[in-house]
Order: sequence, then C-alpha cells, then structure tokens
Amino acid sequence: MTAERHSHAELRFAYGTMGSGKSTMALQIYHNLASAGMRGMLWTQLDRVDGRVSSRLGVSADAYRVEEGLNLYAAGKAYADRNGQLDFMVCDEAQFYSAAQIDQLARVVDELDADVYCFGLLRDFRGFLFPGTARLLEMADSCDEVAVESRCWCGRKATHNARLVDGVQVYEGDLMVVDDPSQTPNSTYELRCRRHWISGMSAPGTVPKVAKPKTVESSAAKPEPSSADIAPVEPLGEPSSSGTAV
Repeated sequence: MTAERHSHAELRFAYGTMGSGKSTMALQIYHNLASAGMRGMLWTQLDRVDGRVSSRLGVSADAYRVEEGLNLYAAGKAYADRNGQLDFMVCDEAQFYSAAQIDQLARVVDELDADVYCFGLLRDFRGFLFPGTARLLEMADSCDEVAVESRCWCGRKATHNARLVDGVQVYEGDLMVVDDPSQTPNSTYELRCRRHWISGMSAPGTVPKVAKPKTVESSAAKPEPSSADIAPVEPLGEPSSSGTAV
C-alpha cells in the first residue's frame, strides 16, 4: 500500500478593514513568489479596478476573476495540468467568494499541495460576517489580522465598514456594492469604531445622519447574495501579465 504524501501547503487567511493594506500584501506575496520562479494564480472579485488586484497605494496586477459558480479547485487543477505544477494561489477580496469556493480552495491545498493566501474583510456593512469570511474562519489553517491598523475619525481602532448612501449611513441593502461615488445613489464607505458604527455619528462639524437598522436576532436573517448582485465577468483566461512592480 502506498503511503499518503504529507503536504506542507496551507490555507491562510489575513483579514482587516478597508485601508488596512490587504491588497498591498496580496500583491507583495504574489510578486515575491512569482519572482522566485514559482507558478501561481492571482484571483479577485469586485475589485475597485475591474480584472485586476489594486492597492490604494497605486500598485496593481492583472488577475483572474472569480465568477459566481466557478470551481476554483478545477481551475487550479487545469492550471497545474497546463503548466506542470501549481505552487500557490493568492486570493484577494475573498469575503465575496461563496462558502463552496472556500472549500474548493481547501482542496487546492490538500490535493494539489499548493499554498493558498486569502485576503478579505471580516464584516459587511451590516456588522455580520461575510459568508466567504465565515467559511475561511472555519477552514483555514491560520487566520491573522493584518498588522496595519485603520482608525475611526475619533482616533479609536476601526472595526467596522459603514456604508453611506448620499451621506446617510445605512444598515440594509445589497451585500455586494463597490465603493463608487459616481454611482446614483452615491454609495461610499467609511471606517468607524464599533461605537460610532452603532450610533452612526459622523465627525464633528458634519451633520450626523443614519438610517437605523431593523432588529435582527441572528445571522440566519442575513439575505443571501443573488446573481443579480454580482457584476458580469469574462470567461476564465490567462491574465495579460504575470507580475507587478511593487
């Protein structure tokens, strides 16, 4: 009987609020591994720049886009068959992946012996865990908060991402809405500590406006995202470039 091969690959999850450097870290890891000659894939969904992983610092790289229903294990296996091996996957905006896709990433680690690095938010604008995030917390080999702290306007550590629609903080609406001031209505996000996320209080000198949430007894009441919430994507294909200058 053949002994089972012991894999040293891991599924790792790094989380933080907006502006904490998650995408910058994802790009740095991808750059370092690719520069070392390792073969891997960079993934994202609903990034601020379509078809790329982009950092607020201005660096970016072409990426595969995670479509609704895409089997990430099958995509990884196809890449390995084409290129002889798959060493790693870097997955940004992982909070938007489905629970099934997180399980597929675990298979990439266990069956393809490839490291998977996931980066994402913990909570949505309503204060609940994203479905993808919840599954990562259950399945990942390691879960670590990004070391760079973001701050609320009051100076406290930011723990929540508040959604503002035309300047009014809201607690209900579609789960997947990208920060885009050009949209109508104007949807933006603001980092807040728990106290000011709950109260909806804005910085001094601004008029505090907030749409109070309905009473929610458990996370079971969260609406599931529908296909209409997800922007159309292109079929899976090779990114136009394999690296980035970081």
